[in-house]
Amino acid sequence: MSNSNAIKISLTDTVYTIIGILFCGFALKSFLVPNAFFDGGVTGISLLIHELYHVNIAYVIIIANIPFIIMGAFQVNKTFAVKTFLAIVGVALCLLYIPYPEKITSDKLLVSIFGGVFMGTGIGLAIRGGCALDGIEVLALYTGKRISFTISEIILGINIVIFLIAAMKVGLPTSLYSIITYYTASRTINFVIEGLEEYTGVTIISAQNVLIKEMLVKQLGRGITVYKGERGFLKESFDVSHPVDIVFTVVTRLELRRLRNMVHDIDPKAFIFTSIIKEAAGGVLKRRARH
Repeated sequence: MSNSNAIKISLTDTVYTIIGILFCGFALKSFLVPNAFFDGGVTGISLLIHELYHVNIAYVIIIANIPFIIMGAFQVNKTFAVKTFLAIVGVALCLLYIPYPEKITSDKLLVSIFGGVFMGTGIGLAIRGGCALDGIEVLALYTGKRISFTISEIILGINIVIFLIAAMKVGLPTSLYSIITYYTASRTINFVIEGLEEYTGVTIISAQNVLIKEMLVKQLGRGITVYKGERGFLKESFDVSHPVDIVFTVVTRLELRRLRNMVHDIDPKAFIFTSIIKEAAGGVLKRRARH
């Protein structure tokens, strides 16, 4: 990689991270903290400790994330760990010194939704910048290598424990609203990371596969992969089958409807099924190669 490209990528990552830090600080100081709401992960643990023991949230966030930052140095790499530590310190500094509006609203539904949106936007932008603002992903990545559960299941289990403790300590209604905050934040994180360019795998089985392959390559400009298969095997004629090319391609969500319409114009009986493209490593921390 040339020096100019390396500098450009570094600047882009830095901008993403700074904006993400500002969004997280805004979500915490203007929505979650004033209304005693919680989120999932280490941020949720920090908010719970702040609410129960009235320790400054800025200091709690740093201390609570330190074990996971150290773990991240071994699970990902040292550069990631340093960037994550600096980002979390940045969030703490925002909470201490930036004069965010203290309490924008007391409406519980608005707090749970918009607090989650701003928090998810901040975390998602930080991930795009090559770091994390919550160490729970690192813990899940570490644990997932040692037990049979997936990373998503581990994160869900940890968050269930957090929300159960919150329900016992601060009340069930607040805990339930906080679950909305967590869900909103997690969906926003996925959208920020993947955006409108999230890719979808499309498999097409059709007798008109030659025309469909030509349409995909020449009209849509997509690459294709062809699997050799057989079609037929109907109940009334199980012994009858015909060779067929099974066509696989990858498109964005915005292109999916157009592709389906074009395929059905060629062959209304074509069988199409889709799947969301995810990297085999899994987990938020491993989706980007910038670490």
